[in-house]
Amino acid sequence: MSDLLWQKPGVAVDAEIQRFLAGDDVLLDREFFLHDIQASTAHAEGLQRIGILSGDELAGLKRELAQLAEDFRRGDFVLDERYEDGHSAIEARLTERLGDAGRKIHTGRSRNDQILVATRLWLKEKLARVAVLSREVAKVALDRAQAERDLPVPGYTHIQRAVVSSAGMWWAGWAEAFIDNAARARDTLKLVDANPLGTAAGYGVNLKLDREHTTAALGFARMQVSPIYAQLSRGKFELAALEALGGATLDLRRIAWDLSLFTSAEFGFVALPAQYTTGSSIMPNKRNPDVIELMRATHASVAAARTEIEQLLSLPSGYHRDLQASKGAIFHGFGRGLAALELLPALLANLEWRPERLRAAIDSGMYATDVAVEAAVAGVPFREAYKAAAASADTAGQGRTPEGSLAARTSPGAAADLRLDELRTRWDALA
Repeated sequence: MSDLLWQKPGVAVDAEIQRFLAGDDVLLDREFFLHDIQASTAHAEGLQRIGILSGDELAGLKRELAQLAEDFRRGDFVLDERYEDGHSAIEARLTERLGDAGRKIHTGRSRNDQILVATRLWLKEKLARVAVLSREVAKVALDRAQAERDLPVPGYTHIQRAVVSSAGMWWAGWAEAFIDNAARARDTLKLVDANPLGTAAGYGVNLKLDREHTTAALGFARMQVSPIYAQLSRGKFELAALEALGGATLDLRRIAWDLSLFTSAEFGFVALPAQYTTGSSIMPNKRNPDVIELMRATHASVAAARTEIEQLLSLPSGYHRDLQASKGAIFHGFGRGLAALELLPALLANLEWRPERLRAAIDSGMYATDVAVEAAVAGVPFREAYKAAAASADTAGQGRTPEGSLAARTSPGAAADLRLDELRTRWDALA
């Protein structure tokens, strides 16, 4: 391992203890390394603006930082156990190439605000992707709600047949859900869009750092003013980001549940494209919906990451090394969550309904609510109408069709009044 940034003269480093301290940091930092380089460039510019670096030193640092980023992308530079973490690797590389200019790069910053700003930039990218994917899912759902608004689908409560519903209603429900998910991701992005660089270890430094410059250079909407709060926001902002992601994966889990049921032989309502299924290693007849089952499992990873960070935050103010563990949590949570969401728009666009099976599952009793409401409209007290409809549920469907039931469902948002224009207006506003 290269020289440690914090190593003091005359103090020996125990290798076993250092391995424990470093943990998986250097491997996880590969995910944040380019953002760390980006922030280092902005920091160097800020140092030059206040006279810590000369113009030539800044030019050399920017050149070498750009080269390091390119080498990392190509695989010519590997972030590995030679370094304690990504921050150490950047400084070691700059010092190797530039000497004293490389040794100056850490003036006015700590590894604490280094990881804060790198993580913050990373979270902004991930939340933007959650918003984009949620909007894509909503678009598929809106388009299919319009195209299939009149297709009868059995409506269930408690996984028991309840009333006549429609594909239009099913799709409209997911459209509105993912419009909300996109909006929530964007709102959370606004929360985390605050620059912590220049807060050092949580107490500022005795330099008039040009934090306004680094805020603009890194594309942040605002500067996170308080150094103390900058440290307190680590974990808090990650938690908020995972909650935004979790809103989308929670809905994904319920979609996956529906499709898991609907594709079974007992239901047979939906056919999945072949590429979303696998076969059994022993049963030749099987087509298993493995993709949607793993989608269903995804929220567990996001929820676990959220719980891990929440438990880490039982701390007093100021920086604590416990927070190092938050990197692994967000990496795992967003890695699993986004991978599943990436597959969802195409899956929803390509699934096929089986109308004959849908219609066959609609029985007479599913019209009983219609009968009760019609009687109430005619002046019969609803509770009496309810009892009469319950007693005659077996014959409630006589003379009725699923299409007729849907056409009469005129309450706002119901089958005959889906309000897709309202949902599309909200969707358009997300552009």
